[in-house]
Amino acid sequence: MPDVVLMSPSFDESPAGDSEQAAARERIGIATYRDGVWQDAEDTLAVERALEIHVAGAEPLITMRTPGHDRELAAGLLHGEGVVRSADDIVYLRHSADEPDVIRVMLKPEARERLDRIERNTLATSACGVCGKPSFRAPRSGRSARAIDHDWRVDPAWLLALPGRMRAAQAVFESTGGLHAAALFEAGGDLVALREDVGRHNALDKLIGRALLDGALPLSRHVLMLSGRASFELMQKATAAGIPVVCAISAPSSFAVDLGRQFSTTLVGFLRDGRFNCYSGAARLRA
Repeated sequence: MPDVVLMSPSFDESPAGDSEQAAARERIGIATYRDGVWQDAEDTLAVERALEIHVAGAEPLITMRTPGHDRELAAGLLHGEGVVRSADDIVYLRHSADEPDVIRVMLKPEARERLDRIERNTLATSACGVCGKPSFRAPRSGRSARAIDHDWRVDPAWLLALPGRMRAAQAVFESTGGLHAAALFEAGGDLVALREDVGRHNALDKLIGRALLDGALPLSRHVLMLSGRASFELMQKATAAGIPVVCAISAPSSFAVDLGRQFSTTLVGFLRDGRFNCYSGAARLRA
């Protein structure tokens, strides 16, 4: 039955297949200027196009994204909004025939009711979990977050290697220089999955969406690595997925730190050049 979500035994370890990487890139002609000389050249850009997510009986949800892993993006976005809690909530999730930028979704009644409640408060119209909403309420312990393993410990020296390992796996960024990335590492240190996108939120939604479709949530013994800063929205999505350790190359926001402390998530910022700052959950890092 091609319309039904099929469970995979594990994450797809490759960042993206050849076809998805091709769809994420575009070659264009440009003019370069250097040392007083103009030259014709070619450059590779990261593709950005709108994706329409059509949930049966609801208004379309539209987000700008880099093509590729669109089913994961739709699943992760609906999970981050609190609509989909597991793959069992989804009847089907598929690309629309002959419409590569349209995803069609049918939800089971319980999930559809959750969507109705959120729609009455205006569901976000972008990959940002807060953008576009008329009101905002921070998540509360026990309601929005999955169980986080408080006894799990991480070697701080191991964290120092993560930025380089993530950068080495960013295949599309290597040729375009224009994508954000979210990478998931498991307890043993192996890279589980990496997703790239022009949107920081989209990259994480794709990663969490893959875990949801694989039945792998909560990610209670994994480390999330972000290519940029740690915003509240990204921390909210990570918390909802049960991720206990979130690391970022750049700075966290004050609200992200508040959320990390509320849920006892280990939040690490400025993880680069052999150092980092820990803003919450330092007890999880072994002395």
